[in-house]
Amino acid sequence: MGTLGRKIAGANVEELIKLLNKAYSDEWLAYYQYWIGSKIVKGPDKEAVIAELTLHATEELNHATLLTTRIIQLGGTPVIKPQDWYKLTNCGYEAPEDPFVVKVLEQNIRGEQCAIKTYNSLMKKIKDTDPVTYNILLTILTQEVEHEEDLQALLEDVNVIMNQK
Repeated sequence: MGTLGRKIAGANVEELIKLLNKAYSDEWLAYYQYWIGSKIVKGPDKEAVIAELTLHATEELNHATLLTTRIIQLGGTPVIKPQDWYKLTNCGYEAPEDPFVVKVLEQNIRGEQCAIKTYNSLMKKIKDTDPVTYNILLTILTQEVEHEEDLQALLEDVNVIMNQK
C-alpha cells in the first residue's frame, strides 16, 4: 500500500486490520453456512429458499474478497488458515444440523443480524478517519440488511404455507 493511503486509514492501522480480519472470518463462515444450507434444506418453498441461500453465499464470498483487498491495501495479511476463522469470528457459525427450512432460515437471520451489528460498529469506529474502508463496509452493510429482509420475507412465506395445511 502507498504511504499516504495507509496514513489516511488512521493512527491504529494494525487494530483496523485485526477488526477487518475478524469480519473476513465471519464472511467465510457465512459463505459456508449459506452454501451448505442450500444443499441440505428441506421443507415448504424449498426451491425459493435454495435460490436465496445460493445468492447470499455468492454475496458473502464477495464480501470476503472486498475485505481481503482492503486488508492487503493496509499492509496486512488476510487470515490464511481456515481453523483461525473460528477463533476470530464475531458471529460464529451455526451448523444446519436440522435441515428444516424454518430452522435454516432462522439460523441465517441470526447471522445477518450479527453481521449488521458488526459492520455498524466498525463503521462508527472509522467514520471520521478512513473513508476508503468506510465505503467498503457501507457496501457490505447494505447487502447484509437486504439479506436479513430477504430471509425474513421467505420465513413469512414459509409460515403462511405451513399454516394453510
